[in-house]
Amino acid sequence: MKDGTPGWPGDGSGCNLCRAAYDVAQATANTARTGMAETRDKDVAMQMTASGPLRRGPFRWLALGVLLLAAAGVFWWHGAGSGQAQPGGPGGPPGMGGQAVSVTTAVARTGVAPVTLSGIGTVTPLRTVTVKSRVDGELMEVRFTEGQLVKEGELLAQIDPRAFAAQLEQYQGQLAKDTALLENARADLSRYDNLAKKDMLAGQTKDTQGSLVRQYEAAIRTDKGLIDNAKLQLEYSRITAPITGRVGLRKVDAGNMVKASESTVICVITQVSPISVLFTLPEDQLPAVLVRHRAGESLSVSAYDRTMSKRLAQGKLTTADNQIDTATGTVKLRAVFDNADEALFPNQFVNAELLLEERKGVVLVPAAAVQRGSKGARVYVVDAEGVAKSKPVTVGMAVGEDVVADAGLAAGEVVVVEGADRLRDGAKVAVRNSGPGIAGKP
Repeated sequence: MKDGTPGWPGDGSGCNLCRAAYDVAQATANTARTGMAETRDKDVAMQMTASGPLRRGPFRWLALGVLLLAAAGVFWWHGAGSGQAQPGGPGGPPGMGGQAVSVTTAVARTGVAPVTLSGIGTVTPLRTVTVKSRVDGELMEVRFTEGQLVKEGELLAQIDPRAFAAQLEQYQGQLAKDTALLENARADLSRYDNLAKKDMLAGQTKDTQGSLVRQYEAAIRTDKGLIDNAKLQLEYSRITAPITGRVGLRKVDAGNMVKASESTVICVITQVSPISVLFTLPEDQLPAVLVRHRAGESLSVSAYDRTMSKRLAQGKLTTADNQIDTATGTVKLRAVFDNADEALFPNQFVNAELLLEERKGVVLVPAAAVQRGSKGARVYVVDAEGVAKSKPVTVGMAVGEDVVADAGLAAGEVVVVEGADRLRDGAKVAVRNSGPGIAGKP
């Protein structure tokens, strides 16, 4: 017990009124006990009956009630006062009684806000070729490896060329024969012509010889056509890559008979560099794209992975489809990417982001600094004296982890990023920034 007061449960921090009440209660109790001791004998004689026990007077009960009420009031006030200070003290609302609220801040800055349009797309090769045989014969050799990158004109497979070589030689022999016959017929025609001029030969004989010369000339033209076709068949026996691209899985093995009339596939070649992405945009976004595209602007398109966390490639918009899909209300656009590193794979799903324009000189603040409520968006701005003041702002588009402040905020103002939920207008703050590029740091 403190202050030498019996029964006082406090530690000297209670109010004077409660202490006085407690003292009065103690004095009343002591007086009651003394009075009862002095009149004990009288009370006993007056209160006793022939058959009843001792009766106590109402004074003692009154004193006991006062004592209990006073003690209860003391304990209640002492417990409440030790757990919560008055507003403006250590236990009051943060920042309003001189104690600064710890916050993290950032400086509003000017920057560039890219205006982009996003759509889902599919990686689509510019060229895909299914390689088949154009002649009949036995597939003697397969020269490519599955997944190999081949160049245009590179040998992929070889069909037995001997039959085509023999046929070519036959046609060449026929050409030589017909050439000799033509030369002889022309010589005879020349002699017949001289004789006819001297009236030594009938004109019909001369005409017949002239017709024979023309027949041999036609035969030679036929022979040359047959030779060209035989050469082509011989060339077709060498199956070469029609484009530069990556070969898929092998469809047929060496030793099989292949025919031009059948659907037997040797392999499929897909062009991977350059490559395109077909993506869609809502029809109401198309006019803004077409205005810039038709004006000759080069619109950049970025391809992102499924989660939009990694940019895979960057290319250029090349064209838009000539009609809108009425079922979806979207239009298809094509962008072409160099894809030298083959980051884009045919038929891969990607997220396409078209850069429409770049807004320069806009005010950027961290999105975490914006407090949204029923009255709109607001931010806490910290002045030079370390006092936070709430300001309404007009928030525009998002730029990464920042947002554009279209109105209400100027570049260079310090805004609260963390701790705004513990602030009130006019509260003192203590900045605890720890990273580069934020208020208070170089």
